[in-house]
Amino acid sequence: MKKMLSTALMAVTVSALALSGCAKKEETKPAASATPATTAAASAAPSNNSGKDFKIGMVTDIGGVNDKSFNQSAWEGLKALEKQTGVKVKNLESKGDADYTPNLNQFVKDGYNLTWGIGFLMGDALKTVATQNPNAKLAIIDNVVEAPNVESVTFSEQEGSYLVGVVAGLTTKSNKIGFVGGIDIPVIKRFEAGFVAGVKAVNPNAKVQINYTGAFDKPDLGKAAAATIYNDGADVIFHAAGSTGNGVFNEAKDRAKNGKKVWVIGVDKDQSLEFGDEVTLTSMLKRVDTAVVRVSKDIIDNKFQGGKVVTLGLKDDGVGLPETSKKNVTPEILKKVDDYKAKIISGEIKVPEKP
Repeated sequence: MKKMLSTALMAVTVSALALSGCAKKEETKPAASATPATTAAASAAPSNNSGKDFKIGMVTDIGGVNDKSFNQSAWEGLKALEKQTGVKVKNLESKGDADYTPNLNQFVKDGYNLTWGIGFLMGDALKTVATQNPNAKLAIIDNVVEAPNVESVTFSEQEGSYLVGVVAGLTTKSNKIGFVGGIDIPVIKRFEAGFVAGVKAVNPNAKVQINYTGAFDKPDLGKAAAATIYNDGADVIFHAAGSTGNGVFNEAKDRAKNGKKVWVIGVDKDQSLEFGDEVTLTSMLKRVDTAVVRVSKDIIDNKFQGGKVVTLGLKDDGVGLPETSKKNVTPEILKKVDDYKAKIISGEIKVPEKP
């Protein structure tokens, strides 16, 4: 059963909270967002019921809670909710696939009111735990788990990626552009497909080099992939690789120190806040934090909808570009982005989900 987000949810899925990373295992601290809309903290306005008697757990995939990407965004959303409602939140980091089921079961065994699995890779483990514990309530980001006690949240990554593809296609001077992916799974293929389609829409002469590293937690592989693409003449790279993508930024910064102008397009969060404006052209925001806040608030308000699938796209403000894009993207290009955004929302442009 798949339902698109209602108008009420649209008010909740607002601009992503942007924070710098923190030391491993430490809790992140909400900070001001660079976007003009309200933050995830604002989305976590007090519920009808106080959250002080509730416990919500979050299990990361192998990228870790401080991946500067979607795991971190989800955790920031929960911390914002904790501040607003008093709910107790806790995360467990997974070092490998074998940790998923034990980590999920730990929260279920400890009586948590809601247990989150963050990331596509958690799907099978979460399905197993949900089936074995029918009275537990669980939720997942980036995958669909068909179970009456699971709420699934997915995103139309291809739509936001199309827009940053427009930016890349109109910004490149070499007509050579790169895409660095993490693991070759459907969610990352949506990033790739949308990005390439956006580039081609505005610059059919541009060539997009694709490189999958096979990992979400290996910055060294991201750096090597970026080096190869930049060496081949590319001047813009979009990554969808979790903390592996941090290596793409590191390579770009090394080149900037040597006087070479190259760009990176970040993912999930406004990554200019972490890696700086010198190399960050823009980012494809994926508002995991506000999605996590919405479902978690439903638990507190006794409105949890098990068996439901929610998909967030451009029309829901679930994906998009940050306000900081204005720093490095020209007004003319941003006008083009707005034009294409309107066409996608209206249905005039149907963005492909597969390459």
